[in-house]
Amino acid sequence: MSAAPGTDGVLVDRFGRVARDLRVSLTDKCNLRCTYCMPAEGLPWLAGPELLTNEEIVRLVRVAVELLGVTEVRFTGGEPLIRPGLVEIVTAVAALQPRPRVSLTTNGIGLDRLAPALRAAGLDRVNVSLDTLDPDRFTTLTRRPRLDAVLAGLAGAAAAGLNPVKINSVLMRGVNEDEAPALLRFALDHDYQLRIIEQMPLDAQHGWARDTMVTAEEILASLRTTFDLSPDPAERGAAPAETWLVDGGPAKVGVIASVTRPFCGDCDRTRLTADGQVRACLFATEESDLRAALRTGADDDELARRWRTAMWGKRAGHGIDDPTFLQPTRPMSAIGG
Repeated sequence: MSAAPGTDGVLVDRFGRVARDLRVSLTDKCNLRCTYCMPAEGLPWLAGPELLTNEEIVRLVRVAVELLGVTEVRFTGGEPLIRPGLVEIVTAVAALQPRPRVSLTTNGIGLDRLAPALRAAGLDRVNVSLDTLDPDRFTTLTRRPRLDAVLAGLAGAAAAGLNPVKINSVLMRGVNEDEAPALLRFALDHDYQLRIIEQMPLDAQHGWARDTMVTAEEILASLRTTFDLSPDPAERGAAPAETWLVDGGPAKVGVIASVTRPFCGDCDRTRLTADGQVRACLFATEESDLRAALRTGADDDELARRWRTAMWGKRAGHGIDDPTFLQPTRPMSAIGG
């Protein structure tokens, strides 16, 4: 691999894509056990010393914002709400100049309690994972009877002003594939924005199979049994979701078709794991270690140089359709969304 060019102030790859959206995993732990993510008994969690400290997270985000042109920071997990010091991390990141947009992807449990403090700290908005509105299905899917807590978290986020509140839903064949219209009706009734995501090969069990995945075409067909959908005339840009006007608008619904309609050519994301590894792609099999450099005295310019080099090696696409595709060793809970 050739070295990254000496371009300051930007994270560019060999194909001219510029990464301005940083996803930061704060922990690999989660208080749910979703069947498409991890086994019932959980996973071997990262040991405490392996995790970045709050100060290390903020420093690396500052390098990304001040030296590498990142304009949006999204905190993920595992489940980021269980990370000690979350409010302090958000406060520090929201105070950076130039100020990035700051968001959070969460399962929503405890969000009703934390939302006011997070909003005051500078959090701009949230994405909440919700795959079903049926309590029994929720318990089967997540192995925890916590649907009421998730719904309370959604309401709490909206009340605190963390808008737009977005719902992320994954449909699985034989489990909840019939719920697309109900989820959209729920979102419309509560002024949330729904995003339905094709299931991706990021489960710890490596049980994903393309021939059993609910595709974007099936999702749209299901939604059209109840709603009129028309293409959104707004420019999509680097957004992962293709959006549609619902019954003429202004309400919209998004479908993220990472598998059947990949958008790798417009990707603007870079990822930092909870243990300080840069990932150029969600499906990357390689990582670049910033934690070791940080802990052995690297200055900000050196950290930025290493980050640029990592992104310069980003591949043209995730390669799921390639016969040689290998699912990442790390599951989604250890990578961050």
